[in-house]
Amino acid sequence: MDIVKLPTAEKLRLMESLWDSLCMTPSDEIKPPNWHTEVLTERIRQLDAGNEAVSSWSEAKERIRRQARPI
Repeated sequence: MDIVKLPTAEKLRLMESLWDSLCMTPSDEIKPPNWHTEVLTERIRQLDAGNEAVSSWSEAKERIRRQARPI
């Protein structure tokens, strides 16, 4: 199957099927890559040192929306 040649609607259908399948996979079978742990460890260290601020989810979403808006 040449995914590149599929219509967008079919690509989206396939993507949804993949996500549905992953959601049924036991969580112990899905391991994050090692670099995720390294990044999280560093962020916690920065937070504990007072070098990072905590944002609520609504604040974070608004910040992302502002950054994503075209100039």
